[in-house]
Amino acid sequence: MLEKLHDVERRFDRLTAELSSPETLADSIKFRKVAKERSDLEKLVETFRTYRQVKGDEEELDAWLSGSDPEAREMARKELPVLKERREALEKALHLLLLPRDPNDDKDVILEVRAGAGGDEAGLFAEEVLQMYLRYAEQKGWRTELLDVSPGNAGGLKDASAVISGGGVYGWLKYESGVHRVQRVPATEAQGRIHTSTITVAVMPEAEDVDVQLNPADIEMQVMRSTGAGGQSVNTTDSAVRLRHKPSGIVVKCQQEKSQTKNRAMAMKMLRAKLFELEQERLASEREALRRGQVGTGDRSEKIRTYNFPQDRLTDHRIGVTWHNLAARMAGNIDDVVTACRTFFQAELLKAEGVGASPGA
Repeated sequence: MLEKLHDVERRFDRLTAELSSPETLADSIKFRKVAKERSDLEKLVETFRTYRQVKGDEEELDAWLSGSDPEAREMARKELPVLKERREALEKALHLLLLPRDPNDDKDVILEVRAGAGGDEAGLFAEEVLQMYLRYAEQKGWRTELLDVSPGNAGGLKDASAVISGGGVYGWLKYESGVHRVQRVPATEAQGRIHTSTITVAVMPEAEDVDVQLNPADIEMQVMRSTGAGGQSVNTTDSAVRLRHKPSGIVVKCQQEKSQTKNRAMAMKMLRAKLFELEQERLASEREALRRGQVGTGDRSEKIRTYNFPQDRLTDHRIGVTWHNLAARMAGNIDDVVTACRTFFQAELLKAEGVGASPGA
């Protein structure tokens, strides 16, 4: 591991020098490529250099313990535990930074929320969860754009999809995919009984043309009038677009824009994301251990989270952690929940990689 870290540091230094070369400065494409690679390595190199400094200080203090100066020995005894703790934290950070990087982590996402079992109550909760993620995205400084919303019968929604764009969105949200369960007394429940309903959340990395090659002959397009409340173009023009990918049977639709052309472009974006995810799942099953433990890149039938309103708690069943104050969670304050899931699955990846030795090993 130490040699690998030295190789990365040498590569970082070469890239730093290359950024200043006249040849690189004269070529904007090359400059962006070099700058991107250097930026990707910067945190790892800085952490390694800090680790090396701390380890050197620790070895120096360790030598003082066997020295003849009593003041130096006392200082070493006091400072060594602090340095050891910091070194171990830096070692853990280095292991995480050296993990194979998911190439999709920097991508924007298509977020889909669908009502599941539970009738109108599932539709109401689906809308609340959609708003929860949109508010969370706003807190993170990400951009959001609704692609399609199918209203439910009681003010909720049957399904909805949105684009969330920003720095590393998929890396943050990819563990949110799966079945979300809600337990509460519906507003329509006269006898005060607690009902259990479910919704599904899908988080898909947005695919570019280079990721998914689409044959126009494989796509069947239908146009129709938009449905829903509001908007002078609703129910007056055939602007809504429905696409069916004949080989896979995947169907997507978009009706948020007044322009049929814009809706078709958005629908194509959704279709690419779905096909890209389908291919990712196929590769994952072939490689077996790829993204192991991550609901959303494979089987979505597993319940990942429960929102229990009578007990004011949110529980993630994959990591076995419970949080309280559901009102705040539904208002978008889920950063600690998202972070806990990321940390857990990073630790699982470390175990899968068999990482445990120190950088010097």
